Amino acid sequence: MNLNKHETEEGNNTKLQYFFLQGFAQLDDLRMVLFIFFLFTYLLTILGNMIIIIMVRYHVQLHTPMYYFITHLSLLEMWYISTTVPKLLSLLGTNDKRISFQTCFAQLYMFHGLGMTECGLLGVMAFDRCIAICNPLRYTAIMNARMCMQLSLTCWTFGFLASVIPMTLTLMVPFCGPHNINHYFCDLAPLLSLACIDISLNRIINSCVIGFATMFNLMLILVMYCLIIFSIMKIKSNRGRKKAFSTCSSHLTVVVMFYGSAFTVYVSPRGSLLEDHDMFFALVYAMLTPLLNPIIYSLRNKEVKEGLKKSLNRIQDYFRMR
Repeated sequence: MNLNKHETEEGNNTKLQYFFLQGFAQLDDLRMVLFIFFLFTYLLTILGNMIIIIMVRYHVQLHTPMYYFITHLSLLEMWYISTTVPKLLSLLGTNDKRISFQTCFAQLYMFHGLGMTECGLLGVMAFDRCIAICNPLRYTAIMNARMCMQLSLTCWTFGFLASVIPMTLTLMVPFCGPHNINHYFCDLAPLLSLACIDISLNRIINSCVIGFATMFNLMLILVMYCLIIFSIMKIKSNRGRKKAFSTCSSHLTVVVMFYGSAFTVYVSPRGSLLEDHDMFFALVYAMLTPLLNPIIYSLRNKEVKEGLKKSLNRIQDYFRMR
């Protein structure tokens, strides 16, 4: 009898066409205000990250390993926010909560693939800063163009290969109706909460895959910063220490924002009060971090500010000539 029930559930799963994103249903009265706010945030994020990429591309003084990885991070952030926000805007603008089965799993795959790629990039950027401060004489030899390309390619490849595992396992799970997802996008935990069967094994495997991607890179970052702090403490002048640490401050700020918000959502005990607010915390790493990244890297880096000034002067000169 249980076997027939399971077969029926799997059969219904193949016929499942839509899930229903609940989004910010509790704030339905503020739907248009949220729409304008998220649209403005989305456009500002795309513009800010595009400016970073264009500036690094066209200013020779920014052709360094650090800014090479920053362009990858900016590209990732544009893709990251575009995975979730357009559907959220559609949900707020039309109040149509439907998301197709295929789109939902594509969103799940892309979101986790980009998330694990970002973990890798943050780890690689910590390694880059560690070599620059701890071994400056060999920095250019170690962090050459080939090494930078290999490191970035490894991050992207690992991120998107690793995300195949949770997506595939979730695809195999039969879902019970009503198919209401208590989130504004198809995240792993809200999807699995609709499962009709015991998913303990799925959760363990998913935790191992995602946990390895996040914790390995976090441990790498911590080790790199221990080495960086040790090297900075050996610098005799306060000015030299401040200059050395200033090159890491932007990266460290982004790491704290990204990991702090992600851990709040994925590591907090299920069933706690925080669970009801997961989507609000998810906004930090899915929307706020991509928005603030270009601001953090431009305001805290002298080279970026100088490049921005030169670009603005060129634009002014162009219009004056016309």
